[in-house]
Amino acid sequence: MFKQHLRHRWLYPILSLTIVLTIAFGQPLVAQAISWADLLRGGIQVIQGVQLTRLSDSQEVDLGRQMNARLSSQGIRISNDRNLTQYVNNIGQRLVTYSDRSNLPFTFQVVDDKSVNAFATTGGFVYVHRGLIEAADNEAQLASVIGHEIGHVTGRHLLAQMRKSAVQRGLLAAGGLDRSTAVNLGLQLAVNLPNNRNDEYDADQRGLRTISRAGYAQSEVVAFMQKLLRSRSSPSFLSNHPATSDRITRLKQLISANPTNGRNGLDPSAYRAAVR
Repeated sequence: MFKQHLRHRWLYPILSLTIVLTIAFGQPLVAQAISWADLLRGGIQVIQGVQLTRLSDSQEVDLGRQMNARLSSQGIRISNDRNLTQYVNNIGQRLVTYSDRSNLPFTFQVVDDKSVNAFATTGGFVYVHRGLIEAADNEAQLASVIGHEIGHVTGRHLLAQMRKSAVQRGLLAAGGLDRSTAVNLGLQLAVNLPNNRNDEYDADQRGLRTISRAGYAQSEVVAFMQKLLRSRSSPSFLSNHPATSDRITRLKQLISANPTNGRNGLDPSAYRAAVR
């Protein structure tokens, strides 16, 4: 029995090393995000893993770039209106400066779609539908949505959703999630499925903090939500849980607790001239 136990003991490090080499040279999505020391310490338990939540910033950006390249297969059309795209990008980059992850190379694009919507993937890729731009009354209202989507990126919400979904669907292999599967899963979650309650609340709070720091009028966050809530058909980005009325209540509380004197972005004429 003792000899058998010894045989098993010397097999463990070999098996662990085999898994390390498989992960490192197989180059799955998460291989480079885990240190050699962590792999050697963890051994077989690497397969249980937290891989998707341990991506470096550069790996997260790379994943977002691959999702961006595959967006057309999801029926997403990126606008070629350079002036409008530049305008949205200028707002976005201004907000990024005041965000919690200003080091990320954010990319802001306009989706050529009349629906009122916006979404974000990983690594700073943010998409704003033309219909939402047209629905806003002023720049501050548009900035409030862009700030909210930046909040999803800074909170790494999509990565957490991807990990949870991959576990539930049994998609995680010994080396983590392969790149193609990760890209498809990320796009499905970002484009088609709603965020959960906690992520929406967190993105609301992060977004409000960001636009407040940038000097935009806080009141327009609530004003735009209220306007869309009164519209005939609720926009898809407001159909997520929690209910929009609950989000409005929480935002009012946050503004009341930390009011600012920001007045930027309130001129409707200047806004219409910029987005026409």
